Amino acid sequence: MNNAEFINVLCAEVHKANEKWWTNIHTGERIERNVGELLCLVHSEISEALEGARKNLMDDKLTHRKMIEVELADAVIRIFDICAGLGLDLGGAYVEKNFYNAHRSDHKIENRLKENGKKF
Repeated sequence: MNNAEFINVLCAEVHKANEKWWTNIHTGERIERNVGELLCLVHSEISEALEGARKNLMDDKLTHRKMIEVELADAVIRIFDICAGLGLDLGGAYVEKNFYNAHRSDHKIENRLKENGKKF
């Protein structure tokens, strides 16, 4: 199994575990999720990770792990769920984007060192 397939399998696995959030609790029928809301939920996990990093906190539920680590895992779970729920090929996009980024001229050190080059 290649990386793209593996990522998409993980997306499907996460989505299966979260199908309840894509189902009308009264009728059992699939619901159309609000994409903006879903993306904001990812953002909220990233914000929680930032807060954990800023304060060097341990997680309050997985107390043996740093909060940044757990909240980033939550963000990945939400992203995987969204992608499978919307039928997106995250694995393929990941492979293609990684390849693209590896060859970007604005990511090369000589270009980053230039005036107005990317600093971060």
